[in-house]
Amino acid sequence: MASKIPRGAQVQAEMKKTGHKVDTATTNANHKADGVLKAQKENLPRKNVAPKIHKGISTRYGQQAELKEQNQQLIATNEELQKNLVETQQRVAELELQFYNLEKENSEVQRNLKDCHVLLVAAEIDPVLGERVGEAAQQKEDQRKEVMSVSADLLHELKAFGDIASQQQAQLEEIQTTMTDLAKAREHMMQERENFSLEAAEMEQALKEAEALLL
Repeated sequence: MASKIPRGAQVQAEMKKTGHKVDTATTNANHKADGVLKAQKENLPRKNVAPKIHKGISTRYGQQAELKEQNQQLIATNEELQKNLVETQQRVAELELQFYNLEKENSEVQRNLKDCHVLLVAAEIDPVLGERVGEAAQQKEDQRKEVMSVSADLLHELKAFGDIASQQQAQLEEIQTTMTDLAKAREHMMQERENFSLEAAEMEQALKEAEALLL
């Protein structure tokens, strides 16, 4: 592992040791020694230290750029998920309204069926023989046919309503499943963002330490 003491500091220490060995009795000799030592200090090679530090800084900058790009991608993904969630919620609200309307229609159909039953009772139709009893048999028979036709139509509509309600229920369950998956994906993304923030903080701290070593 390379020493953390700068190269210049080591040279200065060596110069101080060399300066102590020079005879202080002669002033010209001291000036000459100082000039030589100054020239040696200026010409000391630094290529083994500076490139390594600059390479480390470049790597840090590259990692920060990559992390920044990943963060932007996560933000874009989060926005897309939020948009999809809003659209899904709107779709669920529409389906719930449709289901409510279908239930209302079903209530009306049930009421109409009850009215038809009242008509059948009023027509005095024998439930065993299927024949009318009393006066105006032909008129009542016509009414019975009309009631039966209306009943058949209502039963057909009721069956169609049941089929639509089943389809709507299946769609609603599918949407609820999609919302659950979106919620899980959002939770996973939030965890990734939290991990990314921690990694970014560590990278920033490491960068500050590297810059401190340069100073």
